[in-house]
Parts: sequence; structure tokens; C-alpha cells
Amino acid sequence: MEPEGMVDISSKEYVYREARAEGIIKLSKDTLERIKSNNVEKGDVFEAAKITAINAVKNTSSILPYCHPIKITDVKVDYEYIENGIKMGVTVKAIEQTGVEMEALTGVINGLLCIWDMVKKYEKDEEGSYPNVKICDVRVVYKRKSR
Repeated sequence: MEPEGMVDISSKEYVYREARAEGIIKLSKDTLERIKSNNVEKGDVFEAAKITAINAVKNTSSILPYCHPIKITDVKVDYEYIENGIKMGVTVKAIEQTGVEMEALTGVINGLLCIWDMVKKYEKDEEGSYPNVKICDVRVVYKRKSR
């Protein structure tokens, strides 16, 4: 099969699209306490991660070459403390010819990477590695389309 590149969506109609993706970052209890008490040297972890997630959503087609550049109408980013970590969710909306699930996933993954970057100083072991930090369970929770 010969690769063709982007999928041609010119004949598809513009419809409402929505997708939500979630993911988890596992962190130490000490780091979670630092985040809760806003005691992280680099600043407000959630504000930085939110801005990163929103920018990632808007730039998905620059990161993933076969994704179409689309006009996003809304992005919501939310967080929840869970045992040994933080769950982050990104919901994306658009009126477009193609879905927004890749944008939601890109937002979550980059938002979680931002959290890691903000707190890595507190998670390093003696060798400079991060044995207890893990980004996991990244998935599309739902995808909606309506006419």
C-alpha cells in the first residue's frame, strides 16, 4: 500500500465535534504536597500545565503532520488529585470536518510533560533519574459528533 499523506476531508461537512482525553502522572507524596501548597520553585504547576495543554491543542497539526489544521472553539483543562498522582483532563470542541481527539490527546500529554518539568527537581534520585515518575493511562474518554 502506497502512503498517501493526509486524508482528503474536502467533501465532509462541518459539524460539531467534541473529544475528551485524560492521563495520569504518578508523583511522590512530597511532590504532591509541594504542588498543593504552591511551593514549587518554578511557579504555579497547574497554571503552567494548563497553558501548555491549550497551546499544544492549538498546535497539534504542527506536531502531528497528518492532522489537519483546524479552528478550535473551546479547550477546557481540569485536574484531580488521585492516590500517588494527578489526573489531567482536556476537553476540546470545534465545528469542523474532522474530529478533535488527537488535539485532546496532544493537550493531555503535553500538559503532563509540563507538570513533570515543573517538579523534576523534587523527583530525582541520586543518579539524576526519575524512578517513581510515570505518565500513564492516557486515553480518549469520549468522542462526539452531531449535526
